[in-house]
Amino acid sequence: MADIKDALDVQTAPIVALGLLGGYVTARESGIRPLGGAVLAAAGIYAGRTWLAKRGPATAAALGAAYVLGFGLSHPLAKKIGAWPSVLAVTAAVAGASAVAVDLQD
Repeated sequence: MADIKDALDVQTAPIVALGLLGGYVTARESGIRPLGGAVLAAAGIYAGRTWLAKRGPATAAALGAAYVLGFGLSHPLAKKIGAWPSVLAVTAAVAGASAVAVDLQD
C-alpha cells in the first residue's frame, strides 16, 4: 500500500483544482451528485491538512471556507454564465488563493 505524502510536501493548488473540477465532472458524468461530493470532500480534506500544517488553523479555516463557499457560489453563478465558466472561475479563484497563501510561501 502506498504511503500518503507528508503534508509539508504537498502543493495544494492542484489538489483544490482537482477537487472542484473533479467533483463537478464526476457528478455530471456519473449522474450521482453524492459521488461528486465525495471527490470534492476528499480533495478538500487532503488540501486542508497541508494548509493546517504549513500555515496554521487561521489560514486553513479561511481557505477551507473559500473552498466550500466557492463550491456553493458556483451554483448560482452557473445560472448567469453557464456551468463550465462558473466552475472554472471558482476553481481559478480558490486554487489561486491557495497558491498565494500556502504554496508560494515556501
